[in-house]
Amino acid sequence: MPVFRFATVQGQAIVWFLKRNCSVTPAQLGWFYASLCVVSLAIAMIFWLQGATLVLPFAWLELGAVGLAFLAYARHAADGERISLQGRRLVVELESAGHLQRTEFDPDWVRVEPRADGRSLIEVSGRGRSVSVGRYVRPELRPLLAQEIRSALRERVVAR
Repeated sequence: MPVFRFATVQGQAIVWFLKRNCSVTPAQLGWFYASLCVVSLAIAMIFWLQGATLVLPFAWLELGAVGLAFLAYARHAADGERISLQGRRLVVELESAGHLQRTEFDPDWVRVEPRADGRSLIEVSGRGRSVSVGRYVRPELRPLLAQEIRSALRERVVAR
């Protein structure tokens, strides 16, 4: 059994989890936004009570814009790719903003290669279907990921 840099071996399956590097979870971001709203609105209310009536509407406007930006971030914080090789199936699952796209391939008929050059996304294709993977891997490491997937596919075909 080869040693993998990107994959984990789970029983008889080989799985590649490629996820966005997320430093703040959506729940943590929600709590931070709530505290930001409390502090900002408290300061705006103090100025409003002092007679600066335009501060409060601008505070609401600012918090709305920041809230939209945080919402966009939170929708994509859990994006990722999952490639699994188990038995007679290579399954590629792409998750983006809560939507899951799942494509299955026959390992005997699949090709794994860069789309354009060594730094482009990796195209997994076979029997008329294709999926691009590697969005969450640095461009210079994508050829290594493609080679690792090809090696795992070869091992499965030879092992049968």
